[in-house]
Amino acid sequence: MIAALAPGCTRPTPSPSPSATPLPAASPTPPPSAPQTSASAGTPRGPGLVVLTDVDPRIRTDIRYAGAHNFVGRPVDGYAEPLCLLSRPAAEALRRVQDAALARGRSLKVYDCYRPRRAADDFVEWAGQPGEQRMKAEFYPRVAKSELFDEGYIGAPTAHSRGSTLDLTLVDVPTPTQPPYAPGQPLVSCTAPKGQRFADNGVDMGTGFDCFDPLAHTDSPQVTGVARDNRRLLRQLMTDGGFVNYDREWWHYRYRDEPWPDTYFDVPVARSSAEPAGG
Repeated sequence: MIAALAPGCTRPTPSPSPSATPLPAASPTPPPSAPQTSASAGTPRGPGLVVLTDVDPRIRTDIRYAGAHNFVGRPVDGYAEPLCLLSRPAAEALRRVQDAALARGRSLKVYDCYRPRRAADDFVEWAGQPGEQRMKAEFYPRVAKSELFDEGYIGAPTAHSRGSTLDLTLVDVPTPTQPPYAPGQPLVSCTAPKGQRFADNGVDMGTGFDCFDPLAHTDSPQVTGVARDNRRLLRQLMTDGGFVNYDREWWHYRYRDEPWPDTYFDVPVARSSAEPAGG
């Protein structure tokens, strides 16, 4: 099994076995019921996910892998709907983080949450197509596609498939309107100054989302001023709320007490995969 995590979660990880998979610092909260497994394919299903906006409609969403504005340039396999699905404990913790963010005049905006295993496999398949580089100028302008595996940007499994990891940023309140992405529009490097790159309505974090570049490391010394302060605020809010940052990606956070630290799910990103918000 490939050891690196998929984009948006590039930390190398061992094969998901109880003895090898890194566990959170605190003991994980037991799930309300054990996930079921398909006997035919060994694929976990029924993880008890909830739709984040059902738990907290104040949190903004911009689910990039459900559309064309991402590093592959098309919707990713498994994203049937543009939704953020999370385990209930992670979603409820994020609601508390949103309360703290609003008290600071900011709101959370999520780019990706639960990611099915088939999506990570789609990324791996894309990485094996050297001629498909339509989004290189924006998302990996300084890294050769052939090096994305070696650099740890592409791989499987991904922590996102466990249902308690997400990618997010902060936006101002009130939140500016974000212009829609038009497939085929001119691309600008994710490392360019905020006023030049894609007009994301998030605050300046020094790079765009899913930027395959050292500048995206949370504590990059090349990121200073307002962008550095914004990264630190996001990390403070998320850490106080029980989440752990991956230090090579300012947007990537895992709920410390994730209920299924050793299980990777493959249900599609769709409302039919989620439980009602009330339980």
